[in-house]
Amino acid sequence: MSLPDGSVRSAYETLAQWLKTVPEGMLATRSREAEALFRRIGITFAVYGDAEATERLIPFDVIPRVITRPEWTTLSVGLTQRVRAINAFLADIYSKREILRAGVVPEDLIYRNPAFRPEMNNQKVPHDIYVMIAGIDIVRIDADTFYVLEDNARTPSGVSYMLENREVMIRLFPDLVAQHRIAPVENYTDDLLATLKSVAPTSSSSDPTCVLLTPGLFNSAYYEHTFLADKLGVELVEGRDLFVKADVVYMRTTQGPKRVDVIYRRLDDDFLDPLVFRPDSALGVPGLMSAYHAGNVTLANAVGTGVADDKAVYSYMPEIVKFYLGEEPVLKNVPTWRCREQEHLTYVLDNLKDLVVKEVHGSGGYGMLIGPKASSGEIELFREKLKVDPENFIAQPTLALSTCPTLVEEGIAPRHVDLRPFVLTGRDKVRIVPGGLTRVALKEGSLVVNSSQGGGTKDTWVLDQ
Repeated sequence: MSLPDGSVRSAYETLAQWLKTVPEGMLATRSREAEALFRRIGITFAVYGDAEATERLIPFDVIPRVITRPEWTTLSVGLTQRVRAINAFLADIYSKREILRAGVVPEDLIYRNPAFRPEMNNQKVPHDIYVMIAGIDIVRIDADTFYVLEDNARTPSGVSYMLENREVMIRLFPDLVAQHRIAPVENYTDDLLATLKSVAPTSSSSDPTCVLLTPGLFNSAYYEHTFLADKLGVELVEGRDLFVKADVVYMRTTQGPKRVDVIYRRLDDDFLDPLVFRPDSALGVPGLMSAYHAGNVTLANAVGTGVADDKAVYSYMPEIVKFYLGEEPVLKNVPTWRCREQEHLTYVLDNLKDLVVKEVHGSGGYGMLIGPKASSGEIELFREKLKVDPENFIAQPTLALSTCPTLVEEGIAPRHVDLRPFVLTGRDKVRIVPGGLTRVALKEGSLVVNSSQGGGTKDTWVLDQ
């Protein structure tokens, strides 16, 4: 919120003045009211392996994060560029593989990647779009520059919290909201539905049928699945609600079978079709991949997009952008050492106490080492892991992530944040709702913002002026 000289950034001037006038205890009261609202609505997420509780509320911070319109414009251009490059990369590695032949990305990084799906080789996807819904994690480590921390091209989550956070802020702080010209986020679901319909197979009707495929009630993001299906006005289905006949997907309804054209799937590749992937999957639809390969149904996102989520592949994204688009990346990567390369591994082993080490396929803040916060025992344990399986890890500097004012027990204090904007790619256009999900590390000094690791969320305001 503040510049190095202590003055308030222009975007935060109104908010800063408002905070000075807030009666003592009012923010804490509003925070409790927000928690009560979220609990009444049922906004929870599951924590696998948690012995104390299967579901939790994600903590919500009542002080918004503010982004200026020029900042958002730069972000939008960079996000659009990055997702275009990711789509081109995925189309290439499942067909001509020109980037591999050119030696830009190592072949073994793709072929030995557990997220690479040989079943997609030379299989055309509708309209050549692999990633219709992307969540790109953004961090800020200096005053003027945004960096990409991570790409989420499989089944990015969190958009329901973005929408509900805004709704709660409008209800609890109407006076503060009225003092700002905030770009709306509520049209996200309209944009998502338009995107899904635009990528329906060419054989579909003029009004294609879309469904949202969920693993079911016990999935950690089930609330979001039900929320989005309701907002989109589409059926929420499980695998048992669908069947395939003559390479066409149908949904069981009380009026009889109904053809399905687009499946927004929140189900991992492994469980989609027991005839192709895991034979023990009871969550998928037998024959789904046959219908998919026949071009009779669109899966959003496409099968095999997880390769682009890999943190080692992430380290090549600047080269990927240049290779396919012939452009310099608008959004920079965080400097990354690939432990699969001996020179990088040597450096990482010599500097573990200063680095963040991550599993290349890890997520949710698990399986990582934050060197400056780790004990000597934890560092030595990771050292052995790196020596045994260096290809499974990358390392990055410990970032001085930007902070935002956050309500904590002691009052208002700075806490580290990141931002997950959601990028929708349809046949006709790219759509990005101004804002996204700001995640905040609520523990003092913590750099881990994931909800499963004790992080919370904030409303994100893009000033529409």
